[in-house]
Amino acid sequence: MSERRIGVYICYCGGNISDFVEVEKVRDAIENEEGVKVAKTTMFACSDAAQQEMINDIHEHKLDGLVVASCSPTLHTFTFRGVAERAGLNPYQYVQVNVREQVSWAHTDLKEQATEKAIYMVKAGIAKVRLTQPLKKTRIDTVPRTLVIGAGISGLRAAIAHSDLGISAFVIEKSDRIGGWVSEFGKMYPHNRLGSDLITELSEEIKKRENIHIYTEAEILTKSGSVGDFDVKIKVKNEEISLNVGSIIVATGFVSYQPSEGEYAYGADGVLTLPDFKELIDNSKGEIIYQGKPVKNVTYIYCVGSRDSSGEKGHAYCSRYCCNAAIHASLVANDISSELNQFHIYRDIRTYGKYELLYREALQNGAIFIKFDEASPPRVEKSNGRFNVQVKDVLTFGEEIEIESDLVVLVTAMEPRENKAMNDVLKLPVSLDGFFKEIHPKLRPVETVIDGVLIAGTSQAPRNSAESVAMSLAATSKSASLLMKGYVELEPLIAMVNEDTCVWCGKCSEACPYSAIEKISSGEKEIAAINTAQCKGCGCCVPVCPENALAIKGYTDEQIRAMIDAMEVLL
Repeated sequence: MSERRIGVYICYCGGNISDFVEVEKVRDAIENEEGVKVAKTTMFACSDAAQQEMINDIHEHKLDGLVVASCSPTLHTFTFRGVAERAGLNPYQYVQVNVREQVSWAHTDLKEQATEKAIYMVKAGIAKVRLTQPLKKTRIDTVPRTLVIGAGISGLRAAIAHSDLGISAFVIEKSDRIGGWVSEFGKMYPHNRLGSDLITELSEEIKKRENIHIYTEAEILTKSGSVGDFDVKIKVKNEEISLNVGSIIVATGFVSYQPSEGEYAYGADGVLTLPDFKELIDNSKGEIIYQGKPVKNVTYIYCVGSRDSSGEKGHAYCSRYCCNAAIHASLVANDISSELNQFHIYRDIRTYGKYELLYREALQNGAIFIKFDEASPPRVEKSNGRFNVQVKDVLTFGEEIEIESDLVVLVTAMEPRENKAMNDVLKLPVSLDGFFKEIHPKLRPVETVIDGVLIAGTSQAPRNSAESVAMSLAATSKSASLLMKGYVELEPLIAMVNEDTCVWCGKCSEACPYSAIEKISSGEKEIAAINTAQCKGCGCCVPVCPENALAIKGYTDEQIRAMIDAMEVLL
């Protein structure tokens, strides 16, 4: 193999690196490493000027490898791959070394040691790039169709948005009707429009479009293929239907927390969850009547099932929407009966953004807000047909307050919907809270580790209807970007099989979480084969192979050993 010609660029990062690492000393230490033809420092490697300098150097010095020592690859992998491509260099012959997060920010009080660590990390990057090979992305043709799982407001909005872009949408709904939670609601915040009217409008829009197909009492049975070309089988009542789609959007919604018997007296007549109370007021006119009696006093207890991990059923997370929903419900109740006395017992009020106006309006209408300490939650007792709610008010230094109430409303949490059968098919990861997990909340907020499978609405996290629709449109945008150009390109950093040493024991297939390895015949023996469209390059198959017949492109054993050898002084 001819000697490699490598360019190395070490970034000051405007002081983020150079304040704690002697950048020039790092350059001096690596400029004579084997294969290094260019070694430079730069104030901002990601700047346009620095990128153009790299391109010029690649052309002038005929470089065939690139190392950039700067910040996290999460931020700029694609930036510098783009530099390589524009210069005519294979983008997978570039290596980024993270000396900001892993060195300068981690060792702010040890400049000499940080500098030494940076030197050996850059040497490791050089050692890896010496052994890189040109790689090519896998191109897959896509079909302009999507499958939307869930026909709530998020799913319906995603279907319409796809239709507007010329992409056919198949919507499957497990229940016998569309609309989800929103179809059951009366007035919703902040616009005071009826939820049922919103769903009716969406339904009418769908009827105008020939490329949207709705299936109720339906669920997904199987999925095969990969991004851009999934073959799925769905069950509609007692019939099985096969579909070919390019993407899948999961918008399966949420369920409301169901309190335990006796939790804040739940189970007694007159203790309602917030959804139950909304149903009551949505059907009330002129006066709120419960079980034949007019309601005069209502007490709301917040964070029931939220921000509480002490019990068997509670959740540590905040459900976010609850404060706004409860306060809005109290405003609707006040419009029905202006003589209503309403008490809000809360841990913290989180009417974020413009929803603060709801809180202010409730105060102006005479609602009383009482803050309790989590260590001393309210107590609810029933006596003579009415409820006595006892609470220590934090804002009056723990004064014990008793509130007589006709109704107690438990402001309950959003919970992730149970989707085991679907999860077994799609193999979607979930967060610690049980909701479907995105790759990155900022950079890739609706994508999952399964290419082409996107998440939206409250299947992903607690949120209100407006936020749910926004995320469904984000998922639509990502789906359309995959499908409208007619093809997708997949990363080549995937598993590869050494056919000479593989004897097919099946252990790699068992370890693969993406079902990307199958058995094939090769001559007189059976070996493993990688489905390049499904493999994610996670590496789970590599360590379980007894014959050492598997490796990950771009992260071969030889490359890893070379990096370890380059850093041996630090070990």
